Amino acid sequence: MNTVTVAEDRAAPVASYDPVARSLHWLTVLLVLAEYIVGSLMPRIRLGTPFVLLIQLHFALGSGLLLVVLARILWRLTHRPPPPPPLPVWQKLVAGATHFALYVALLLMPLAGWASASAHGYPVRAFGVIPFPALVPYKAHVGFKLGDLHADVIYWILLALIVMHVGAALYHRLVKRDAVLSRMLPGW
Repeated sequence: MNTVTVAEDRAAPVASYDPVARSLHWLTVLLVLAEYIVGSLMPRIRLGTPFVLLIQLHFALGSGLLLVVLARILWRLTHRPPPPPPLPVWQKLVAGATHFALYVALLLMPLAGWASASAHGYPVRAFGVIPFPALVPYKAHVGFKLGDLHADVIYWILLALIVMHVGAALYHRLVKRDAVLSRMLPGW
């Protein structure tokens, strides 16, 4: 099996993702990290929960994340990624399935949160400025159920996918010592 060592990785040019794809990736990382921090600090939302600053910030970041993920998908559909370094077929399949699942979870998470916010009567503004319309009517049962899924199910699925993704990147860098991680790093 032909692998690229870290020394070869630095010496030989590696086909990296373009600057837009890398920027959107790292912006997604920052927004997801911020969402997990703010979400863990804010109160659990129930009917009548005051619309405190942490909830407002969570909605602003989450709806902004939705826009960034949609931009990433649009960019990915219109711009071919660089060819990957040689990998076993099973790794390509697992990587593809994990990336697909990450995109699905990154879409479902803010959509379910938006529906929950709408059902609770809270306004949603991406990055605190771009208003979103209500996704479901006020007090809609489906909005409450989606809020439960957002907090109790999708949260953990997304976290598990992130751990798998980061673990695979670190495995390629530290164990296999190949160029997989270098493709997404910002100029490293």
